[in-house]
Amino acid sequence: MVWARDVDDDRVKAVVVEKGDDGAHPEGYTAEVITGKIGKRAVWQPDVTLREVRVPRDNQLAEAHSFRDATRVLTATRGGAAWESLGHAVASYEIALEYAKTREQFGRPIASFQLVQHTLAGMLAEITGMQLYCLRMAQLQEQGRWTGPMASLAKMHHARKARQICLDARDVLGGNGLLLEHHIARHLTDMEVVHTYEGTDNIQALLVGRDITGISAIS
Repeated sequence: MVWARDVDDDRVKAVVVEKGDDGAHPEGYTAEVITGKIGKRAVWQPDVTLREVRVPRDNQLAEAHSFRDATRVLTATRGGAAWESLGHAVASYEIALEYAKTREQFGRPIASFQLVQHTLAGMLAEITGMQLYCLRMAQLQEQGRWTGPMASLAKMHHARKARQICLDARDVLGGNGLLLEHHIARHLTDMEVVHTYEGTDNIQALLVGRDITGISAIS
């Protein structure tokens, strides 16, 4: 799927670049897997290059006439990113909680220490708020009332919160939080990716700001 600007009317549209019957991409299409990522390593994301690629006009998506239609896709995927953030947060919290109850220091589990309990309680409070956020999001989507600014708000909020929860969990595990076997590092680095894709934190803030003020700060 390629979103590109149509030079005839200067509108952004979407076309499908298909493989041929022999499984080969059209001439001028190249893709190279991006390596060296700190997170989302299970996802093979390519660096795609298009040089004079030609596709049939019928490959243009019928409902993609402008960038506004592209934002309809982002409205859905940003909501999905909020759910994903919640998943990383819950996983990190559960790992930290179990670790705190079994890891002993000074003859007792670290879960008995005030600072650790304070951290765990704060993580749970944030997660509970994120869960309610996602519940309301699902209700609005089912009612057909879900909007782009709502999606931006949810993605911005959840990416921020989940990122911090993963950091808090890493702190609870101490040095062991750096080991892949405990998975916290994986959730933390994956959240670094989520924090960026589907629109960065700054972009989401500007989209929400435009909606609540009626003034666009995006040049």
